[in-house]
Amino acid sequence: MAGSVVGGGGGSSRKNTRIRNSRLSAVDDEPPRVPKPVGARRVRERTRTDGPLKILDVDLRVVIVAGVVAFVFLYFVISRLVAVESVDREGKLPRVITPFPAPKIMDLPQFQGEHKESLYWGTYRPHLYFGIRARTPRSLLAGLMWIGVKDGRYFIRHVCQDNDDLSTYGWKSHNGRDYGHQLLVDHGMVLDTSFLKSKEKGSGFGGDWAARIEVQRLKTDSNDELLGSGHLFFYVADEDGNALELGTGNFKESDSLLVSGSRLDVGGWQLHLHSKDNLGVHYFGSKTIHMHNLSDLVQDNLAAQARNYGLLQLSDTISQSSNVMFFQLSAKIPFKADVVFVSGTDSGLSRTEDRLNALRGQSLTILLAEKQKDFDKRFEKTFPIAKELGEEEKVVGKAAIGNLLGGVGYFYGQSKIASPSRTANGRRDYVLYWPAELYSAVPSRPFFPRGFLWDEGFHQLLIWRWDVQISLDIIGHWLDLMNVNGWIPREQILGAEALSKVPEEFVMQYPSNGNPPTLFLVLHDLIGGIRKNKFTASEVDEISSFLESASGRLEAWFQWFNTTQSGKVRGSYFWHGRDSTTIRELNPKTLSSGLDDYPRASHPTGDERHLDLRCWMLLAANCLNYMTDILKEHKFNNDYRLTSKLLSEFDYLNELHFDATIGAYFDYGNHTEKVRLVWKEIVAGTNHATREFVREVLEASELRFVPHFGYVSLFPFIMKIIPSDSSILDKQLDIISNKSLLWTPYGLRSLAKTSTMYMKRNTEHDPPYWRGPIWMNMNYLILSALKYYSTEDGPYMERARLIYDELRGNLIRNVVRNYNQTGFLWEQYDQVKGKEYVLSALMPCPSQFRK
Repeated sequence: MAGSVVGGGGGSSRKNTRIRNSRLSAVDDEPPRVPKPVGARRVRERTRTDGPLKILDVDLRVVIVAGVVAFVFLYFVISRLVAVESVDREGKLPRVITPFPAPKIMDLPQFQGEHKESLYWGTYRPHLYFGIRARTPRSLLAGLMWIGVKDGRYFIRHVCQDNDDLSTYGWKSHNGRDYGHQLLVDHGMVLDTSFLKSKEKGSGFGGDWAARIEVQRLKTDSNDELLGSGHLFFYVADEDGNALELGTGNFKESDSLLVSGSRLDVGGWQLHLHSKDNLGVHYFGSKTIHMHNLSDLVQDNLAAQARNYGLLQLSDTISQSSNVMFFQLSAKIPFKADVVFVSGTDSGLSRTEDRLNALRGQSLTILLAEKQKDFDKRFEKTFPIAKELGEEEKVVGKAAIGNLLGGVGYFYGQSKIASPSRTANGRRDYVLYWPAELYSAVPSRPFFPRGFLWDEGFHQLLIWRWDVQISLDIIGHWLDLMNVNGWIPREQILGAEALSKVPEEFVMQYPSNGNPPTLFLVLHDLIGGIRKNKFTASEVDEISSFLESASGRLEAWFQWFNTTQSGKVRGSYFWHGRDSTTIRELNPKTLSSGLDDYPRASHPTGDERHLDLRCWMLLAANCLNYMTDILKEHKFNNDYRLTSKLLSEFDYLNELHFDATIGAYFDYGNHTEKVRLVWKEIVAGTNHATREFVREVLEASELRFVPHFGYVSLFPFIMKIIPSDSSILDKQLDIISNKSLLWTPYGLRSLAKTSTMYMKRNTEHDPPYWRGPIWMNMNYLILSALKYYSTEDGPYMERARLIYDELRGNLIRNVVRNYNQTGFLWEQYDQVKGKEYVLSALMPCPSQFRK
């Protein structure tokens, strides 16, 4: 969950590599990738005595094999053409890649005009340390690179990477619209970056923007000589391929035109440099369509310059029709530079010089100070609880919302959707989703700088409170990704830049698998806010209009879950996609649940009943039911009052999921506790034995409750289904506060210490993930429920309040302590010492397991 305590994550998390490399559902039986064999053919030695007839002297087997290969290839090509022809002839697309048949939510008038223009430019490239683009499929891009020093060697910094080992980086403040301030500490170098937008008379669509970069040096003994000077590289790149024109002035002047160009969206534009320091400026222009590897172009150019001339500077050359231009800014540290973008320069009323002066030098300094002051005021107003916190906690709170908003990105591309068919080599085939755009927050800038459906609901719990228009915009983009079946791909890998961060084998999305519909958490809040008069009249109109437009999609989303994820028993559900045939997992993962390796029934079958999914369905049904009260004229296809009543029926919930002998809620399924991972000799088809870490089942499984205390057990409590006067509520408070189960001084652990799966790795290469560590998003949901029960009349009201206060205090102290120690926010924390939980999905099996 991206950069916020409430959202449960580290927008700037640098080491928390999540087990999302296991996202491919095992039931889809994706085979491991193997190197393609290099085709070898027999080449006979020839001598000068070889006559013309020797051309027929070939191995007949080679001819036969070649013929078969050619036949298969032609058959494949023809079959694909025939398939395409049949689709064209019928005029229909496969349902899985057919958009939902309704007007797009993002076409609503409230998302056009001033709203659309105000959000046009932004720091919408979250995978970069500092990147700017517009919300349009093919944008003018801008970004910052610099030369960092590590272990006495130079490195180009550009893309957020864990192995860069920056001490810290992240937005200290960001309002989501026109201002952000970020601090980056790269070993001995400190970079202070600011972003500011302005819309003035004469500017083009979206207005103008400025970036300020200040470089300073930490007082360290190491790297002093190498860090005497700083080298920045600011660039612009036109995705449309429009040629850029190099400025004609003297780059040594304090104000210089670096580059200019023209685009259909913003008209003529210019990029200017302002600095009072003695900057050395060099440049390099190139033509490319590959915007995901721009740092390679800089690195190659610098390497050639170093080899040929022994210089650490760009070549001052430009390729013909260059659509990418890099500018190297070098100076003795400390130094400061303002880079200003102005649009609409080809207009007769452009007032270019006036607009430039307003966005550089002292004028920019004043504007940045005003924006920071506005941000601070808005933080206090939006989160009144901040008045109860100390300055240290406020700094972290501002970084949390700043990182979340600064991590919002814009993406455009086509998802790869798994097809039932397979390619000639046995791999899963795919079809392409329609070209789509996504405006979304991201879970992690270095590891997951793209949209994740389950994470986004948690992100929006913060964002709607800060800026409800931005939140509706983001939710609308996600809902517009829905297909005609009511399914939304849970991971959005759109465009070359997003694809560059994902191994190929993990790109495909599977239409049989869902993800928790967490967007209903936000919609529940918005609907509740309307019912309690928390919004202004104009906000109520916008939210109501949004809900009216989204109602068809929301109903289809609910029905997709209700039909594809339903269980055998009325009112039961289970997450599809678990692998019932695996021998390499201790407990087959439930990736679609968002809880990955949280222990479920040991033997996946259609008899499973997953408690968390049932509760998510109640949340969705409640939202749709409440919407009927707000949208008086809208008629849903189903009566969600009945569904809500069924799923909230307390006695029926207990019948399906409550173990009265223990006093806790559990999943139900075909299960045994007698499983373990052991090393065995496995004989492959070639009769070659290999030693593998595989699952061993020591007793027959049976239909029963799955006896693992953890987050799933608390879902009826989280969703506030338990009556406030029920003794079962008291038992849930026991479970929460029991130090032998979930309670720690740092937050609630994901799985009880008494569980047989507690901190057990799931495979040789998968360390525990949801089997003990403290997850912030789930702790937030539990805190929310505690607060609810602390205000509901009942015998356990006071106890709920005491637990709420203590848990909240533990979480805040631990997050603040870790932020101060590491410089980052984290989505999960170690349950023993409270430190960030560092996980490597490729972490080898410990040696003790190999014995």
